[in-house]
Amino acid sequence: MTQEQSQRHPMADTRAPIEPALLEPSFADAIRAIEAAATLPRVQQQHWCCSLRQIGKALERPLETIPARWTSVRFPIAALHHAMAGNREKTLQNHKANVRRALLWFRGEHDVAPRGVPLKSEWVRLRDQVEDRGTKARLSGLMRYCSGREVKPADVTEVIVDGYMAYRAATTRLATNDAARRELVRSWNRCAGTLKGWPRQTLAEPPTKKPDGPTWPEFPLGLRNDIEAYLASLSRLRRGANGKRRRPCKPSTIHTRRAELVAAIKTAARIVPLAELVDLKTLLRADLVERILDAYWQKDGKRPGRFTIDLAWKLHSIARQVGAEAGGLERLGELQAELETYRQAGLTTKNQALIRQVLNPNVWASIVNLPHALIAQARRTEEHARVKAAITAQVAIAIALLTVCPIRLGNLGTIRLGENLIKPGGLSEPYWLVFPDYDVKNGVPLEFALDRRLTNLIEEYVDDSRPALIRGSNEPWLFPGDGHGHKGLATLGDQITERILAATGVRMTVHQFRHAAAAILLKHRPGEYELARRLLGHRNIETTKSFYCGLETKQATEIYGDIIRREIKFETELA
Repeated sequence: MTQEQSQRHPMADTRAPIEPALLEPSFADAIRAIEAAATLPRVQQQHWCCSLRQIGKALERPLETIPARWTSVRFPIAALHHAMAGNREKTLQNHKANVRRALLWFRGEHDVAPRGVPLKSEWVRLRDQVEDRGTKARLSGLMRYCSGREVKPADVTEVIVDGYMAYRAATTRLATNDAARRELVRSWNRCAGTLKGWPRQTLAEPPTKKPDGPTWPEFPLGLRNDIEAYLASLSRLRRGANGKRRRPCKPSTIHTRRAELVAAIKTAARIVPLAELVDLKTLLRADLVERILDAYWQKDGKRPGRFTIDLAWKLHSIARQVGAEAGGLERLGELQAELETYRQAGLTTKNQALIRQVLNPNVWASIVNLPHALIAQARRTEEHARVKAAITAQVAIAIALLTVCPIRLGNLGTIRLGENLIKPGGLSEPYWLVFPDYDVKNGVPLEFALDRRLTNLIEEYVDDSRPALIRGSNEPWLFPGDGHGHKGLATLGDQITERILAATGVRMTVHQFRHAAAAILLKHRPGEYELARRLLGHRNIETTKSFYCGLETKQATEIYGDIIRREIKFETELA
């Protein structure tokens, strides 16, 4: 980044994150107390301490930072899933029960407050004046934090609230966003204005979101007409800048492009008077586009976000299509190239976290075996809840297909019997799942040969469950909707994610099956990007490499670790 860019795009806040010390006893304190308790049987001490350590490990937090209070940890503990914790289901349930008993014993033996840090007398007097239960609940955490920090009511300021919200984020799962802070501050200010003896100082509310600019009817008529004409052109066969024919865009793509243009216009209206934006060419002037991109970059922080980077090439593309002047196009190309240097290669942080979970053998085994469990559940409920059982079977088949055919949601939800799901070898042979190039997002045809196991599941679903969902329709959708047409893609995707979350504790979308498939394939066949490219249907192998080359870092560290372990001649027992 140049010096000029550094001035235009200031560094994000580089202060070290706040890591507040726990204000109440922790898991580590509970373990020490249990180990020192002469009244507890030795076996019980061992079981309780082991469970506290195992649950702390599953929560991925140091024992010193986890409150030794059941009311504080019961919800995150309840959310733990045995596949993610690396235990059998019964083992994890035993650990949870042991932790509950241990913490309740610790509370009784060591006088641990059931709701956190005990309140100081001055805070007790204020709390007792609050009659509304909601207000009292919203202020309770702040009162206990102030009691633990020896902060008097008259000394509460925005800085104290900052510290409380940081502590709350580090030690609880309560919301800490602007909306949560606004509720807290409003409760405080309401008490300050109505209750006798309450400190008179008021706290500043986080600002509510303001209108983000003019609406579509307020845009100049010429600009609106140009945008409508441009979007209409996307729905037709057309030629690109290189002269090649381009397929019509999907309605969802056109809808997204409209939203992006509207967002760009609203940003431009904060830079120049809206009345000056008389047409699309004016909006796409290089000097104005640069200022629009700068505004987005300022909002992103140190590095431009993906939306900002994508917007640069999209505006450049639109300018070419509407016939912008050569000099302006050249400058737009330079802006696009400049921003492309900041594009993050590989998977996003969220997808990297998902990959780490999926590479856990217990988690992936749970996902792969989930369809069989769901089909068994559908069989048990079919007699008394036919439609519910059919929906369960429908989701089971969708998950089963995704585990062996990592396709996009748009293809999964629009599978047609006899067209995409076929038996080219005859009725007694297994299914094939095929998509011609015109049905695939990037124009690469896909073919998957299914095995007899999956074929049997699909046949059972088609024969026994699907009839309860088609409601008299003769359309050949594998996943029929409520009326005519296929099932809504968003509904199907949400049901798949919810079932996987309930079974494994992992939140996994349909598209993330593609990342999981690549990770698992490259784990067993390191470096074979061409194989991964063919599985995912990427047009260019560089796309595959750019996304998944980072996965080999984990493989390399595992291989190196194995090499070192083979050289170790003596094993030392760790204390």
